[in-house]
Amino acid sequence: MRAMKTIKKTNPGDVSAKDDALKPRRAGVKTTPKTGRVSVKAVAEKPRRAADKTTAKPHPRGGSAKMPAPERGDALKPRHAASKAPGKQNSRNAAVETNAVKPRRVGTKLTRLLSLNVASTKPTIPAQENATKPRTSGTQTPSLTQWLLYCRAGFEQDCAQETLRQARQHKPVIAEQSDIINNSGYAVVTLNEQALSFRELIFARQLIRLHHTIDALPDRDRLTPILNAIAALPGNFGALWLEVPDTNDGKTLSAFVRRFQPLLETALREQGRLLDDVKSARLHIFFPDKASVLIGSSDPYNSSAALMGIARQSIPAEAPSRSTLKLAEAIETFMDKSEQTRLLRAGMTAVDLGAAPGGWTWQMVSRGIRVTAVDNGPMKGVLAKHPLVEHLRQDGFKFAPRKAVDWLICDMVEKPAKVAELVGAWFVAGWCKHAIFNLKLPMKQRVTALDAALGGIRSRLDEEGISYKLMAKQLYHDREEITVFLTKTKNR
Repeated sequence: MRAMKTIKKTNPGDVSAKDDALKPRRAGVKTTPKTGRVSVKAVAEKPRRAADKTTAKPHPRGGSAKMPAPERGDALKPRHAASKAPGKQNSRNAAVETNAVKPRRVGTKLTRLLSLNVASTKPTIPAQENATKPRTSGTQTPSLTQWLLYCRAGFEQDCAQETLRQARQHKPVIAEQSDIINNSGYAVVTLNEQALSFRELIFARQLIRLHHTIDALPDRDRLTPILNAIAALPGNFGALWLEVPDTNDGKTLSAFVRRFQPLLETALREQGRLLDDVKSARLHIFFPDKASVLIGSSDPYNSSAALMGIARQSIPAEAPSRSTLKLAEAIETFMDKSEQTRLLRAGMTAVDLGAAPGGWTWQMVSRGIRVTAVDNGPMKGVLAKHPLVEHLRQDGFKFAPRKAVDWLICDMVEKPAKVAELVGAWFVAGWCKHAIFNLKLPMKQRVTALDAALGGIRSRLDEEGISYKLMAKQLYHDREEITVFLTKTKNR
């Protein structure tokens, strides 16, 4: 290849032949075949532009490059990148810089030319921009649903853990979860289209579909923002429940809720949104505090029928202890009226393990059921000499009835696995048909301990071929415990 001669340019300064060889020729610039000198007239008519999109491949020496017809889009778009480039800047470097800032359209002649000089012609997207931009191509974003659950204060983590586990039985949970506020008396979980069964949730007192959250209510007008949020909800509602957490702080809001209830209820009735229909969804207005509110709805067939999920009981005057409220609530929770009539008839028999001072025994005696009370401690009050009570001072774990009874009730303080094993042995031996018992939970790993206890009962009864129904719930009158209802059903 013959040596290149120095090219004289309109701007001061010489350009070496090596630099000139690397730069693609500009369309419209004529060169002298022999000397290679650039026509001053051509340079004056068309100023130098770095990374021109219409630049073609370098034409053979001695020939002139033909100007290709500009694309329609290129003709309409002004070029700015080249106008700011210095006159001495290498056109190849300018083209690479321009390509990094504004991706070129695949398939142009410039892209084919630049592919000879750079490693990749694919436009690079900044990592931050790529991370924040949602991907929609070829994927479907599931519709997310939020659920508000009431629970006993201190059991928020257990409530959320159990709820998410139930959801995963249907499909994986891929939604990001909200922070759980300890000792708040409620939890919020986010699911992707999974349905929940309230009867199968142990720690949840209430199950509410969460629709709207207002974090900052104005002090002088709380009603308007709430009405605006409710207006966006479809359909009408059969009942309006204003609720607060079952905590000490929540109790301070009771007076505020009582004053606010008639204002909101009157406005909704005037709008025709509130109807007296027990079959329609309930509207829940939940105030964690005066400055915020959570608005949701509940299905009357998949939720608690009690305000705040609390089936309150009043202690009878003759009951020897407040523990009688646990059994009274369990009966109301696990059995409807027809089941109570059928399963708790006068003349039936029962055994109460760990009976003293007699709170659970009193519930059975008040229904006309004869009870064998087993406990080393004394029975108190009217039960000490009641004609329907036989008190045996024995260890409940070692006691065996002389003949089968209808009911086994048990509220002994012992590890949940040990109590579960005892109840399972009673059912396998045929000593009882129905049972209500409490499982005392540890301070940590409550869900794990509960799963092991209930799983042991199920495995034992399944091995023996016993048909049964088992339900468990942390009741309002429970503390660090779970109440379980177990009953035999018709044989398989």
